[in-house]
Amino acid sequence: MSGEAEALQSDERPLVVGIGGTIGGVSSTERALRIALDAAGEQGFRIRLFGGADMAKLPLYDPKAHERTPEERDFVDTVRRASAIIIASPGYHGSISGVVKNALDLLEETARDSERTYLADMPVGLIATAYGWQATGSTIAALRSIVHALRGWPTPFAAAINSAITKFHDDGGASDPAVVEQLRMVGKQVARFAPLARME
Repeated sequence: MSGEAEALQSDERPLVVGIGGTIGGVSSTERALRIALDAAGEQGFRIRLFGGADMAKLPLYDPKAHERTPEERDFVDTVRRASAIIIASPGYHGSISGVVKNALDLLEETARDSERTYLADMPVGLIATAYGWQATGSTIAALRSIVHALRGWPTPFAAAINSAITKFHDDGGASDPAVVEQLRMVGKQVARFAPLARME
């Protein structure tokens, strides 16, 4: 178990998990996700990011595998403890990236969980980045469809970021303050709706 995972387990605050990025370095998608996660953190939530480097360690999902790698177990167990999720994907050829889809496919491991199946009743924030507007819309639509299939609740606002126009900074900001506010809204909404998901 990583030091970050151990620290999360000792902290009893509710957890928001971020899933997104690309393989090959920190991307615009991952930077956008970090802004949204930080906004949730400001609302008193723990946050955990599974970025491109983390998802690159996940093997292609094999539903018939008898053993899971430590990285697969860490990912699934962290999502099991989450009160909310934020998913960010680049738009690749009109839909989500394979690496993000592979991570989400791994959540099939929760299909028979007695406490919560998949992402049942969990608020899920959505972010799409693409080099143009058309792919952002179709990527958000694909993410919504996947979250519905996993029984989660996509939050009302989703952030669609045109990376041909908006550039992200290494320090956590972006060239367009309005985009930063949109991403922060995603984080604030999952934080707002997470307590409702725990009500019975």
